[in-house]
Amino acid sequence: MRAQAAPRPDGETLDAFYHGRIRILQPKKGYRFAVDAPLLADFIRTGPEDEALEIGTGSGIISLLLSVRPIRKITAVEIQPGLAGLARRNVEMNGLGGRIEVVDADLRTYEPGRTFDLVFSNPPYIRRATGFLSASAEKSAAKHEIHGTIRDFLGRTAAWLSPDGRACFVYPERRRPDFLAAAGESGLAVRRLRFVHPRAGEPANLFLVELARSGREPAGGPELMPPLILYGPDGKYTAAASSVFAGQ
Repeated sequence: MRAQAAPRPDGETLDAFYHGRIRILQPKKGYRFAVDAPLLADFIRTGPEDEALEIGTGSGIISLLLSVRPIRKITAVEIQPGLAGLARRNVEMNGLGGRIEVVDADLRTYEPGRTFDLVFSNPPYIRRATGFLSASAEKSAAKHEIHGTIRDFLGRTAAWLSPDGRACFVYPERRRPDFLAAAGESGLAVRRLRFVHPRAGEPANLFLVELARSGREPAGGPELMPPLILYGPDGKYTAAASSVFAGQ
């Protein structure tokens, strides 16, 4: 049963996704998720018996969006106590306390004591000691590799993934060489790939990727999905992008 919830007067918004099936509270001035979160949720393939782990859940948006699909349980890990608390409120507000568990933990030291069918993450994109930190520590930790590098994310993913499991990530295209190098070092290989382009004819700015343990990738090479174009010539979302954001 869904719980009643309202934005806190100190600065939250209440937003609805997937035609109102999912509601989410977000801070007005802290970390707010971007377009890459619903893109990753759409890309992930789930099964009714899957037990999944999300690394860095933030407000819980990706786990919440996945809850409309067949999936048994999601463990959502978040290092920032404020965001972990917000994620728990969002889980309870959507009546999903029996399917999504939020855990306060650092991915570098977290020990779940088990493996998972699916691991997924929309991780911090910006290399440690590069770029400009935000005035908000919450935003900085969500966007910069302060609490874990790309190698930390993929190394721990390999440790938590079941032998026949899969892992899904979204990253900027500029980080793809780093990502592939870290995946290879961790014993993971690309199984499926999709590029996201702002507009037709423009270079991809994001990529969505599914990994498996080396040796379990397709014999003919990774499955390359059709590119996703976000905006049409009129500046509005394309039909394909609108479908993704509507959860169709």
